[in-house]
Amino acid sequence: MSVMRRINFKPIALFVGVAVVLSGCSGLNKMKKNADQINFKVTPEVLEAHASEVGVAIDARFPAKYFNKKVTLTATPVLKYEGGETAYQPVSVQGENVEANNKVISYNGGNVSYKDAVDYKNAMAKSELYVNIKASQGAKSVDFEPIKVADGVIATSEKVIMIPKAILGVQREANNSGKYDPNIDAFQRIVPDEMTADIKYLINRSNLRREETSKTEVSALEDYTKKANEDERIDLKDVEISAYASPDGEIDLNTDLAAKRKETSSAFLAKKLKEAGVDVQLKTKYTPEDWDGFKTLLEQSNIKDKELILRVLSMYNDPEVREREIRNLSVTFTAVADEILPELRRAKMTTSVDMIGKTDEELKAAAKADPASLNPAELLYAATLFEDLNEQLSVYNSFVKAYPNDWRGPNNVGYVMVQQYKYADAKPMFDKAEKLANNEPIVKNNVGAVTLTEGDVEGAEALFGAAAGAGDAVNYNMGIVSIKKAEYDRAVQYFNKFADVNSGLAKLLAGNNNGAVKDLDACTIEGCYMTEYFKAVIGARTAKESLLFDSLKAAVDMNADLKAVAKTDMEFAKYFDNAKFKAIVD
Repeated sequence: MSVMRRINFKPIALFVGVAVVLSGCSGLNKMKKNADQINFKVTPEVLEAHASEVGVAIDARFPAKYFNKKVTLTATPVLKYEGGETAYQPVSVQGENVEANNKVISYNGGNVSYKDAVDYKNAMAKSELYVNIKASQGAKSVDFEPIKVADGVIATSEKVIMIPKAILGVQREANNSGKYDPNIDAFQRIVPDEMTADIKYLINRSNLRREETSKTEVSALEDYTKKANEDERIDLKDVEISAYASPDGEIDLNTDLAAKRKETSSAFLAKKLKEAGVDVQLKTKYTPEDWDGFKTLLEQSNIKDKELILRVLSMYNDPEVREREIRNLSVTFTAVADEILPELRRAKMTTSVDMIGKTDEELKAAAKADPASLNPAELLYAATLFEDLNEQLSVYNSFVKAYPNDWRGPNNVGYVMVQQYKYADAKPMFDKAEKLANNEPIVKNNVGAVTLTEGDVEGAEALFGAAAGAGDAVNYNMGIVSIKKAEYDRAVQYFNKFADVNSGLAKLLAGNNNGAVKDLDACTIEGCYMTEYFKAVIGARTAKESLLFDSLKAAVDMNADLKAVAKTDMEFAKYFDNAKFKAIVD
């Protein structure tokens, strides 16, 4: 009888399990131990901030026999700086036998490319980029020691001076309709003016009629001319008489008629002005057939078939042919004879003057004592006579009260607040101006300027686009936007009419060091320490140590806070241990 041996399988199973675990851990630990065999290439070698982001490109190369076929490796780039760290997005790769959807790295070696960006923070100015790696196999995982792969961050682009340009509301004279004429200058101390009156004649007559010479408009012209002669603030320039005949009848008759009308009207006005004590030489002329006046009145009329007559005027230059063709339109000519021709049998009397405005001192006094006594153009101009921004602000606030429906008031209040760097206070004023202005480009630019200071680059860009044509300030502001978007060549184009700290920065970032230095040297803003700081950056980039040290010394002399900035600015990384550099920034 055979005897069966009972074998205990539990220790064997336990041994096998332990062996498997140890084997898995051994593979992970081996990869950890040999992590220095992974080759990391980082672009750029020193990280840079552009468009308010720190982008990075990493190419990782795994050598042959390194990557375990059953392991998944997750790598997370992390930018570490004083007081914190910022992680980029993690990326995972896997061995050949792992069933997942990550990029596979062969046991014979392989590589992976990676790109990502994070928002820039000022604390990142001096930082280091590490790669944190976790290797896992099944339920087991091992954390590698963090691997430093790069330094960061060159953040010169973030030093753009965020002071966008606002535009002062144009100070335009009002025309008779109450709208604003963009072709008239802001404030005219001497403003041309004139008054006109007509004396009408009967057909084929040149004698004056009492009902015409005693008309209100004729009396008003006499008074206007007399006042211009007496008032020290009015310069009487000319008094002119133009006599006309209507374009019907024979040309010889009309020539003689127009000449006689000139004589009778001139004699009348000369007598009246002499009685008023006005000594002026009358200018006189006459026009035998007033076809220009005929066309103007016809265009303004409601006469049937007037388009036919206008066509005749365009087709024929000979006056006799014109008259014949118009008379052929018998019904229409009757209306012309009744409505148009009587208005052309006239002498037009015109007095031209220059209205001489208040002196600067008078305007300043009135702006303080009685702002409402000044018209809009005078009050807006008066504000510019004060150098003190608070006094300017007071005058513009007075303008808002005196002329509450004029957009220039709140716009100009906001403009002064921008000069005082009170952007939050300026915004509601620009918003008010925008409601009154009906898409005025100047206001669009100014709202965009405040929007830009709030960090909304896209919103500001849209507003500057709507402000196209409002002046060079719009282009300047678009230059700032372009720097913020890392579009440096475009920024240079927008700044092409400027030479200051931002135009110099744009050229620096675009690689034009010589042009940058030229613009920075041309900057006329007193005490602008950043012009010297950027020249120091150029000195460091081009290894011109005299430019570097001289400019950096000048910058920190103007603003001692720049010492701490320069100490951590990676633009100067090569000089951190330089004795001369340390003497400047310590």
